[in-house]
Amino acid sequence: MEKITELAQLIEKHTGADGLFSTDIPRLNLARATAPSEPNHVVHEPAVCVIAQGRKRAMLGDEVYYYDKATYLTVSVDLPIVGHVIEASKEEPYLSLRLDLDPTMLSALLLEAPKDSFSNQLPDRGMSLNPMGPELLDNVVRLIRLLDTPKDIPMLAPLTERELLYRLLTGEQSGRLRQIAQSESRLHQVNKAIGLIKRNFRKTLRIEHVASEANMSPSSFHQHFKAVTSMSPLQYQKQLRLQEARRLILSQSLDAATAGHAVGYDSPSQFSREYARLFGQPPLRDIARLKDVPEYLLEG
Repeated sequence: MEKITELAQLIEKHTGADGLFSTDIPRLNLARATAPSEPNHVVHEPAVCVIAQGRKRAMLGDEVYYYDKATYLTVSVDLPIVGHVIEASKEEPYLSLRLDLDPTMLSALLLEAPKDSFSNQLPDRGMSLNPMGPELLDNVVRLIRLLDTPKDIPMLAPLTERELLYRLLTGEQSGRLRQIAQSESRLHQVNKAIGLIKRNFRKTLRIEHVASEANMSPSSFHQHFKAVTSMSPLQYQKQLRLQEARRLILSQSLDAATAGHAVGYDSPSQFSREYARLFGQPPLRDIARLKDVPEYLLEG
């Protein structure tokens, strides 16, 4: 049996229904869908994502990434993206996994490995695609197999995950992943700024203050932030505000003006314009449409 076929069968076995599922392995989640999903606006945390069956589109700003079983996706910083399952059916459901990255484990690997073990390439985007190689695929399959023997998970899952991270660190993602764990790296500085923006997205963004917290000049900060996220700090903040406002309207039945004010907008008309620009429709029409969509189709 091909490894990718075994991976699809394992994910099918441990999901069995459409949706997103946590597992007994820490930070490992599985996904299944029997129909294409709605475009899903989320803040994607650092992770590696593998598709066993089906196809997905991810959008970061104006950039579009298509990936399937031949590739894997890595995200090295928190990024506002639009995820969209585009190939899925009842006969061949979309099946995938996401392993959230553990900076502590990455740091330990970097300290223990010989200094010349990893590539010194500098990262750019905080999200990228790479071909799925046989060694990494075998590693992923062995990790998912552990779900069949829960008693082995506490002992073997950390070892298998450690090997998986080693494969990533010695592959084309080396530069990106190394910088997650290195406190002096530009990526770490940008990530620090992202954390500050996320905690204070409702407030007026002062670039000079955020740049200072990231230990960069305003011009250097703007340049590196856009290189990693594909958007300016203000655009990043705007996406956080609008995603949160959409969540509030959908989950708490707030009206558009109240939701806009809750996330930092003083002008209801400006909020509605920017909401429609991001989500394709004004708040009322967008929410009315989403309420008629099955929940699992919003989990793209």
